[in-house]
Amino acid sequence: MRQVTIYTTDKEYNHFVQLVKSLAYVKKIETDENPDKQEAIDNITAGLKEVNLFKKGKLKTTSAADFLNELSN
Repeated sequence: MRQVTIYTTDKEYNHFVQLVKSLAYVKKIETDENPDKQEAIDNITAGLKEVNLFKKGKLKTTSAADFLNELSN
């Protein structure tokens, strides 16, 4: 079995990975992506957006006491 390393731009990366996944003769795809890391970054970004909405008065939050009560039920 042979191995290929390809360097591409971020803009073209997703397209290329989808193309390679569609090839029947490709047995394994290894990327430098870490889904857990990207998911954490996405969650933090979403949380910061919610904080900004709360600060602007556009989002209502739950009190800490209510949150803890909900967890215990």
